[in-house]
Amino acid sequence: MKKKLVAASVVAGVALTLGSVSGAVAHDGKGERGAGISKVLDGLVTKGTLTKDQVDSIKKAMEDARASFKADLDERRAAHLKVITDTLGITEADLTTRLKAGETLAAIAGVKKDALIDALVAFHGKQIDDAVAAGKLSSERATKMKANLKDHVTKMVERVKGPKDGPGEGKKFGHKGGKGFGHGPRA
Repeated sequence: MKKKLVAASVVAGVALTLGSVSGAVAHDGKGERGAGISKVLDGLVTKGTLTKDQVDSIKKAMEDARASFKADLDERRAAHLKVITDTLGITEADLTTRLKAGETLAAIAGVKKDALIDALVAFHGKQIDDAVAAGKLSSERATKMKANLKDHVTKMVERVKGPKDGPGEGKKFGHKGGKGFGHGPRA
């Protein structure tokens, strides 16, 4: 009974963590994703706290959550790029080439800069609203994020990127790359 309770607690904790922190992964920073938690779980099997089947189920749930998060991130990144390319009337390939050449989104947009900023603010504002509706973000936090959204989007549009900072490459906002401004991909 005690083993089942511990296993259920571990599974619930992992599920809650993965569900509430979109895309949280157990990564020890020293190797393969999930290696740190795998070692911990394997140690619990060795100690007899959990069975191998329970650990396998936990690992499978984590892999599924990671894959789901990646698919969601890819979808949001594609939607973000579509807003940019549709607003500017250029292809994704042209956008990527110009960003890699060192142009800012502002330079690429030219006279459409204000329209691009408005489109991106609307896009990210909707993502924030969707996160509130899904219970992933508090309305208080959403209000704070929206208050700074136009400034953050403007900085993103005017930001000069390095040679490896095209869409989906290099350091952006977030982990070890600075502060982000909300949910969603950054181009």
